Amino acid sequence: MKKDAILQKLKTEKVIALIRADNPDGLLDCAKALAAGGLTSIELTMTTPGAIRVLEKVIAEMPDFLFGLGTVLDAETARIGILSGATFIVTPAFRPDVIAVCQRYSVPIFSGAFTPTEILATWEAGADAVKVFPAEFFGPGYIKAVKAPFPQIEMVPTGGVNEKNVGEFIKAGAFATAAGSSLVEAKSLKEKNWAAITAKAEAFVAAVAAARA
Repeated sequence: MKKDAILQKLKTEKVIALIRADNPDGLLDCAKALAAGGLTSIELTMTTPGAIRVLEKVIAEMPDFLFGLGTVLDAETARIGILSGATFIVTPAFRPDVIAVCQRYSVPIFSGAFTPTEILATWEAGADAVKVFPAEFFGPGYIKAVKAPFPQIEMVPTGGVNEKNVGEFIKAGAFATAAGSSLVEAKSLKEKNWAAITAKAEAFVAAVAAARA
């Protein structure tokens, strides 16, 4: 899938599941549970044990899913992730070298920032969207406030996004959102409670639809 198509899919779906999985099988089953609920985009964090190995396996088995690599801190990790099949890269902070590698390979990059100065610097460095993190401190109101002077900057609030406020983030102008434990609870993942994860995905999808109505 080309870069524009990946970005359009993320923009349309609006919710990226942020996951730390201990093994490929757990992530595959989790992905299937999310898809059953209407979500088909996952950010697998580098804090996952053997993240690259896990990434390669799930991409091979679910080629229609979008699997991105998150918590990427350096260009080398970004390049390895891209060569392993990651369809997008996410950083927790402003990492110019990571942005440059993603531009070289024409892979979407969501680079982390928080203050208006950081957000502008990240965008001007070439990020496809700015991961506003941690978003829970000021909520949707912060996204709306920052979008006022920077309407051209695409933002992906991360941290504290849940099924109750995801609609407000979207109304505030978010390009997309990323949700971690509020979408894929550690308990559900550990207990392989796939029905619970599907139900959560459905709740997010419903909230997104309501916000667009």
